[in-house]
Amino acid sequence: MLDVCLLGTGGMMPLPNRWLTSLMLRHNGSNMLIDCGEGTQISIRQKGWSFKPIDVICFTHYHGDHIGGLPGLLLTIGNSDRREPITLIGPKGLERVVKGLRVIAPELPFALDFIELHEQYHTLQVKGYTLEAYKLNHNVTCYGYNVNINRQGKFLVEKAKALGLPVQYWNTLQKGGTVTYQDKEYQPDAVLGAPRKGIKLSYCTDTRPVKNIEMHAKDADLFICEGMYADEEKENRANEYKHMTFEEAASLASKAHVKELWLTHFSPSLVRPKDYVHVAQKYFENTKVGKDRMSTTLKFEE
Repeated sequence: MLDVCLLGTGGMMPLPNRWLTSLMLRHNGSNMLIDCGEGTQISIRQKGWSFKPIDVICFTHYHGDHIGGLPGLLLTIGNSDRREPITLIGPKGLERVVKGLRVIAPELPFALDFIELHEQYHTLQVKGYTLEAYKLNHNVTCYGYNVNINRQGKFLVEKAKALGLPVQYWNTLQKGGTVTYQDKEYQPDAVLGAPRKGIKLSYCTDTRPVKNIEMHAKDADLFICEGMYADEEKENRANEYKHMTFEEAASLASKAHVKELWLTHFSPSLVRPKDYVHVAQKYFENTKVGKDRMSTTLKFEE
């Protein structure tokens, strides 16, 4: 399963009850952040989740409302007695940007490992996640992310018995390992059924609605997408600053056949985004307007 918490839903500047953009995910003992705007660590504390297990931080791009909370967060994680490295992932220039921010957080008790994205599309295996990154259309280089939790096929006891494999080897094969018995090597697929449907979360913000999003968000269990402007009359402004309206985000959700849409990254001028949920629901009924610390748990289908 995958725990999901939308830590901050604001764009451009924080408001008294709305911190800047950040998403936190928990799976199998690993915690991942996507973006780290101002107020991220406050929202984590308010949620009651732990800092120490954060071991992957992804960035969509390097505008301040998406990365400005990083130095303070790293210091807080350091104070939690973490010693294991943290992996940082983001567009080209990540290491340079983070080193600049760390002028005010120079000493950390853990290493930072950098993965910089250069291509139109990347796929990575990180801490049990299959992570996909794809380019968006903002006024700086910006990436959207898919977080996939893959699920192997069922263990087929009948197959294991038919092969004559002793019970002590079953667990290794079930966990994806290879075993050797009576001078013969057995791969997991010898005793596993076809892969089952996993979990897919798709996240994109700070972009115009492009075909790339529709393609990569396809069939997501949860699609978290920016809705900078709620009013349909703000489309010219969205075009100018390379953002999206509620209508545009909901149209993408409909075309991608996602199960559920959460809107986020609201303009400071959008004081009550929930009042405009009907604008999005005209295009995609299962739309929810995000708020800070809105949470869910995505589970495997039985």
